[in-house]
Amino acid sequence: MSKPNKKLPQKAVKIFCFNCRALLYKYRKGGKGSLVKCFKERITEDYTSVSGMCPECEQQFARETMIRGAPAFKIIGGKVFVK
Repeated sequence: MSKPNKKLPQKAVKIFCFNCRALLYKYRKGGKGSLVKCFKERITEDYTSVSGMCPECEQQFARETMIRGAPAFKIIGGKVFVK
């Protein structure tokens, strides 16, 4: 399988916790679909202390995994929203 593009997309989004509205990441998202995974190399600013856990309510919102040979977070459905 092919790896994700090394060139970062132009569109930057903010990812928030759905439960407490805390800011989790600033992320360079490609495409116009819903957020299913976050490649670690595309995260521009990380506001979490423990990976995959919300810093405010300490709820797990993602799991670490390898997708197409690159480290990524697999987002758990309904735990985050994007602006």
